[in-house]
Amino acid sequence: MRILMLGGNGFVGRAVIADALRHGAEVASFSRGRSGTDLPPEITQLIGDRDTGDYAALRTGEWDAVVDLSGYQSKHVDEAMDVLGDRVGRYVFISSHAVYVRDLPPGTDENAPRREPLRAADVLTNETYGPCKVACEDDVLQRYGDRATIVRPGRVTGPGDTASTVPYWVRRGARGGRVALPTKPKQPLQLTDSRDLGRLVVQLVTDDRSGAFNAVGPFSTIAELIETSADLAGTTVELVQVPPDAVPPLFPLMEPEAEWGERRRDPAKARAAGMPVTPLRRTIADLMAWDRDRGEPPLSVGLSPEDERRLLGKG
Repeated sequence: MRILMLGGNGFVGRAVIADALRHGAEVASFSRGRSGTDLPPEITQLIGDRDTGDYAALRTGEWDAVVDLSGYQSKHVDEAMDVLGDRVGRYVFISSHAVYVRDLPPGTDENAPRREPLRAADVLTNETYGPCKVACEDDVLQRYGDRATIVRPGRVTGPGDTASTVPYWVRRGARGGRVALPTKPKQPLQLTDSRDLGRLVVQLVTDDRSGAFNAVGPFSTIAELIETSADLAGTTVELVQVPPDAVPPLFPLMEPEAEWGERRRDPAKARAAGMPVTPLRRTIADLMAWDRDRGEPPLSVGLSPEDERRLLGKG
């Protein structure tokens, strides 16, 4: 099995590559080559740039499947499909749960209504990201039909997660003590372990399976994330609710209560297709160990210990 990764150097891409190699696939990774120096040596690295339309490295070669992790606007997928044509068997597009309309109730599946497509955006924001992904999905489906597969991950985490969002709460729980929480402890989460996502993608390619799949993890809550992190670190926490406007905007993992149904999507179709369910405790433990091994670099979000103490001192 030959797999072409469009953007295999990032966090999710590496999880897909690792699973593909474990199952004997030949893998090529197309990227700008800026962060792939430690990819496994058996990976064929193809250098190009989707933002500038440099696809020269893809003008020859054939693959059983392409896994597109770096298509964020329709221009990206349209140009890639124009170059690859029928030299790929299946086109697996990694989309996002952000394609769905807001305020959906819990339990929705892949047939839930999507947002209106947006074919281009100068800047990808919370308002434009989902609609741009919708346009990408539409183009892939139009071009490849039954040879198209759409994977819609939720929030992905696990060892290798270089985003600050989940690591903030894992570190905060591990530190213990009084925790400023600008939401209700029962706020739902549905974190996806990157290794489960990688397994799903490779299995979909192996089975030559079409359709759309919600790649979401087990049901949990923000309180469970924090308290499990504390327990793994041998500490205890006291969750102290604070007003949402007492913390910076876009605080990690915080969502309006009207949108909590988005963290209770139906995972049945992806599970039936072969997506495993790593227990949240293991995902957190492995993320925590990886974060320690890398030296716990500064995070770009959340409250500093000093700011949190000042905030809690006002309560």
